[in-house]
Amino acid sequence: MKGIGVSPGIAVGKAILHKNKETEIYKKEIKDIEKEIEKLKNALSESKDQIKELYEKTKNEVGEDEAEIFRAHMMILDDPEIFGKAEKKIYEMKVNAEWALKEVSNMFVEIFRNMDNEYMRERAADIIDVTGRVINNLMGSKSGNLFIPEEGGIIVAKDLTPSDTAQMDKEKILGLITEEGGKTSHSAIMARSLEIPAVVGTGKEIESIRSGDILAFDGDEGTIHINPAQETLRSCMDKKEDYETLKNKLKSFIGKKSRTKDGYEVEISANIGTPDDMDSVLKHDAEGIGLYRTEFLYMDRDTLPTEDEQFEAYKKVAEKMEGKPVIIRTLDVGGDKDLPYLNLPNEENPFLGYRAIRICLDQTDIFKTQLRAIVRASAYGDIKLMFPMISGMEELKKAKKILKTVKEELVNEHIYFNENMKVGMMIEIPSAAIMSDIFAKEVDFFSIGTNDLIQYTTAVDRGNKDIAHLYNKFHPAVLRLIKIVVENGHKEGIQVGMCGESAGDPDMIPLLIGMGLDELSMSPVTILKARQIISELKMKEMEKKAQQAANCFM
Repeated sequence: MKGIGVSPGIAVGKAILHKNKETEIYKKEIKDIEKEIEKLKNALSESKDQIKELYEKTKNEVGEDEAEIFRAHMMILDDPEIFGKAEKKIYEMKVNAEWALKEVSNMFVEIFRNMDNEYMRERAADIIDVTGRVINNLMGSKSGNLFIPEEGGIIVAKDLTPSDTAQMDKEKILGLITEEGGKTSHSAIMARSLEIPAVVGTGKEIESIRSGDILAFDGDEGTIHINPAQETLRSCMDKKEDYETLKNKLKSFIGKKSRTKDGYEVEISANIGTPDDMDSVLKHDAEGIGLYRTEFLYMDRDTLPTEDEQFEAYKKVAEKMEGKPVIIRTLDVGGDKDLPYLNLPNEENPFLGYRAIRICLDQTDIFKTQLRAIVRASAYGDIKLMFPMISGMEELKKAKKILKTVKEELVNEHIYFNENMKVGMMIEIPSAAIMSDIFAKEVDFFSIGTNDLIQYTTAVDRGNKDIAHLYNKFHPAVLRLIKIVVENGHKEGIQVGMCGESAGDPDMIPLLIGMGLDELSMSPVTILKARQIISELKMKEMEKKAQQAANCFM
């Protein structure tokens, strides 16, 4: 059986089936509308008390950042779009509260599940969790904790809600397998935070698993063995032992420099989406934040975040990094990241269309609000600002001009900030890479975004499975562009980093070292592995290999 590996590690154990009890809800005509509304309000109040308890439990047992999901659930409970519509349905149709709420919930779940953005699709699970809790309270039914035997086991479920995971005995969970979900689903996020191996998105094949079956899987590969033969089981156990040995070995790299055998130092930084990621960043000893994807502050909500909301998020990260660099990328939406409340146009080629800096330079009120928040936060740490999707000099100069205006406004308002904050740009479009000698004179640093650079250079839609084999990070044209950017940046004395997926690829790291990159930014969980790889390399040897790779023919 195959799924999506979302949390590394080897899991071997008995299957524990977790089935969410589906409560039958029937439509009933009611006579006392006010009584039914009061019933809904009482259920909402009871749900709030329960979620507060879950928040405290998760904060104490897992961590404050992981507990933040329940703050989001409190916001859903206060959302008039959901519960206001349920009240309206009760009034207009004279129906029971649980049926009205279920109908409204189904409508919103369908809307979220049909969104193009994976992160937004996964938020449907939060609506199901919250409205399900209110419906249970309306009907007087309670959900109990899942029983896990002393020897532990592997949880097998259709999906796991935040409430499910908060109430489980995590010391006994050997692994997680779910039918639904993706890399940004709550199950995946919690599994990575707790370092529990997990595979999600298996589809209906999961129904072949029976309670008590012996399961073995690799949380990286996503392949699940059901009641494996002794030889396969032995191989998995050996792999599990090797993995635990490697994990302990990697811990020895905490606090060390990311340095080759012959003394070449690279800065290993982390990519993050929200302040919630900081526990993992600190745990894995990142030397900085190489990419703060600010678009996540704009998602899973109905309106734009305020300047103060953004300021607090950026400030929190800067303070937690205690003087280490934090590169904040300005809003990068469009393409595969939609914000429904912005009413972005439907485009035939969204990746080539109205997105990222193009939106910001067009809707300058949104851009200025974000720039104000970033600049204000620069007073609390080593914050650097980075513009995405720059294709030509006109865009860069216009963005810098708006930034200058924002700084002047803050000076006039007597708001302190770091006047020497560094400003950089992403190199993710071939035109920017080719013109990097010119751009290097205008910015303080480059960060290469390989995800888009590869797809634009090779003309391959990275989301199209039919041509996925052509999406090749080792394509000589891609390698040559990276090398050009590094050389041009260094000629002007600026730092050149990389924040795309390639930066954390074990097979790619030796070539990137050989090309002379100053910084590699990646998922926090891959940092120590990258540091280990770098410690075993010699810069002089890697320079030759990088040159050979760029000159080979496909």
